Amino acid sequence: MSWFFAVLVVLLVGVVAVVAARGEAHLGPAYADRAGLELPERPLTGDDLRGLRLDTAVRGYRADDVDALLDRLAAELDRRPPASAPEA
Repeated sequence: MSWFFAVLVVLLVGVVAVVAARGEAHLGPAYADRAGLELPERPLTGDDLRGLRLDTAVRGYRADDVDALLDRLAAELDRRPPASAPEA
C-alpha cells in the first residue's frame, strides 16, 4: 500500500512540474503598469519637487525620509539664483 502512495506522490510532483514549466509559454506580453515619472524639460524648481509624487513599492524607501529629502531639496532650489541660459 505504501508503494502506491509513493508512486502517486511521484506522479503528482511530475504533473505539477510539467504544468509549471508550460505556464510561462502561456503568459501574455509584459506591459508597463504605471505611467512613469514625468518631469518638465526645463530646469527643476522647488515647486516641481513639492508637487512630485512617487509610486510606492513593496521594497521601496520610507516615504517620510523621501518627503523630508524632497522638502530640503526644494528649499535649496528656492534659495539659488535662477540659472542663466547658456550662450549659443
